[in-house]
Amino acid sequence: MKWWHNEKVSVVWTVFRIWLGIKWLEAGWHKIQDGFDASGFLQGAIAKAAGENPAVQGWYAEFLKEFAVPNVELFNILIPWGEGLAGLGLITGLMTIPALVAAAFMNLNFLMAGTVSTNPILLTVAVILLFTGKGAYYWGADHWVMPYLKQNLFHKKGGHPKKAIVV
Repeated sequence: MKWWHNEKVSVVWTVFRIWLGIKWLEAGWHKIQDGFDASGFLQGAIAKAAGENPAVQGWYAEFLKEFAVPNVELFNILIPWGEGLAGLGLITGLMTIPALVAAAFMNLNFLMAGTVSTNPILLTVAVILLFTGKGAYYWGADHWVMPYLKQNLFHKKGGHPKKAIVV
């Protein structure tokens, strides 16, 4: 067993995971409750691509201009619900790794859009927790869910999926 998977050390990862989850849940909840429109954020990010030392890279501003702005209604749903669901996953320790990947991806995109704020801190915590692997969810729902899924979805030898069970 690696030292970072140890049940005692995993308490530290759990504290970080829950803290990170609360931050994401709060961010998503406020956007869901208050209504969210990414239009101003996107336009602000595009504007930060101008000048001698732009905060936003030209290629990312083009992505925002050509894809995100025309599909802002989709982003108005994806961002708040993505933040909220990532937060719930991290707090409960359920689907921890996908929640950490989603959180890190959102932080990275917010940083690329020129918003520093707490994004470097949140991204750093997410990356550290990703490196701890199962240590991040030792004290979480995945501790019991993942072994169950592995046992019931994959054969013990070969790793081929079992046939799907239709309910």
